[in-house]
Amino acid sequence: MPSVSASADVLDWDIDGDTLREECGVFGIYGHDDASAITALGLHALQHRGQEAAGIVSYDEGVFHSERRQGLVGDNFSDRGTIERLAGRSAIGHVRYSTTGGTILRNVQPLFAELASGGLAVAHNGNLTNALSIRRDLVREGAITQSTSDTEVILHLAARSRKPRIVERFIDALQRIEGAYAIVALTNKKLIGARDPLGIRPLVLGELDGRYILTSETCALDIIGARFIRDVENGEVIVISEEGVESIRFAEPQPMRPCIFEYIYFARPDSVVNGKSVYGVRKAIGRELAREAAAEADIVVPVPDSGVPAALGFAQEAGLPFEMGIIRNHYVGRTFIQPTQTVRELGVRMKHSANRAAIEGKRIVLVDDSLVRGTTSVKIVRMMRDAGAREVHFRIASPPITYPDFYGIDTPEREKLLAATHDLEGMRKYIGADSLAFLSIPGLYRAMGEEARDEACPQYTDHCFTGQYPTPLSDLAIAGPRRLAMLAEAD
Repeated sequence: MPSVSASADVLDWDIDGDTLREECGVFGIYGHDDASAITALGLHALQHRGQEAAGIVSYDEGVFHSERRQGLVGDNFSDRGTIERLAGRSAIGHVRYSTTGGTILRNVQPLFAELASGGLAVAHNGNLTNALSIRRDLVREGAITQSTSDTEVILHLAARSRKPRIVERFIDALQRIEGAYAIVALTNKKLIGARDPLGIRPLVLGELDGRYILTSETCALDIIGARFIRDVENGEVIVISEEGVESIRFAEPQPMRPCIFEYIYFARPDSVVNGKSVYGVRKAIGRELAREAAAEADIVVPVPDSGVPAALGFAQEAGLPFEMGIIRNHYVGRTFIQPTQTVRELGVRMKHSANRAAIEGKRIVLVDDSLVRGTTSVKIVRMMRDAGAREVHFRIASPPITYPDFYGIDTPEREKLLAATHDLEGMRKYIGADSLAFLSIPGLYRAMGEEARDEACPQYTDHCFTGQYPTPLSDLAIAGPRRLAMLAEAD
């Protein structure tokens, strides 16, 4: 079992180190006098979707302006000088999470290129599962790439299109790519948005002061006081210009299959994704988990922050007190704990601590959103015991993750997923809990408001639990599953 500090009440490890991580968030606004400042505020609201880098591109009187930085939005886009350099009444922005490929400046989005029909800036949330195949062909034909991001493939395809108009070139590119994506793009006259044919990644349309916005989540609309209009449909391109909003279908109609993890973990609790309150779904998940996997216990404790709504639902359904048994210090930022190993160790000791007064002598139910490698769960259980818990019953508010993701979620290769290599009892012993239970797949679908999972055509993208991938995985033949999963983390 992995070693843990003997400190009883303070956690000397990073509770975020073994969680799923999202890939990116996007934001765009057209025709507003404060376009770049509003975009920066929108990116603040989307910071949970990516913390490694951020960028904004604006357009003003024939010139595109770009500011791309490593680090958090607030560290890079809060000063007046930066916003003033991003002149113009239209802008798009991006927050990025990456691991492999590195958070190097050339990978930070939005990416920009001059096409024959004019400049095009692109920001992308998701992962293209045929990007390696396309890139290989492009390079063989003489293309010069400037990044390791699959987003650049979209720019190359648009540049090589024979279509006369830039929107047509953009659609041409979309019709050649596979995978999961929500895209915002900026030209000299238009703001363009696109959502993949299955609607795996979220994208919404909003309005502020009579000007239109495209963004990943409704929480980004709320922070700027904008009005939600509707979700962008799967397989739809939205074109925003001085003439208004135009909708174009670029793919054959088919049932939508949004990513189930947006509801379990990724989206902010105050967002509404495809008409469903994320907070409401997470509480419903907790209630289903309590029905399926009750425990003889005294209190329910969430693993902060993502486990809180599910733990609330569990506690309400089980009739048990809800207690904050782990306290998170929100004032310790990532930039503080990054520079050296010594400082990192000091930083994580301040980040989370056990609330001994709530835990000592109690039988507790710990509720977390997911279990990936299991290393974090080991440490959480040990921390609870060190703080005096009599029993620790671990409940996971999702089914076991047994397959990797290739659509932009940071999951390890299959042999490193605990649920893929251990049975339930083996997992329980590994993490050291008195009992362990996961939400079932039928229970998850009930929490989503579905009577049952449609086995022939599932209502959600749930391949991490089922192995049923919703799109072709063309690059598997080139990269293999491990490399493709690593590339999926980059954008």
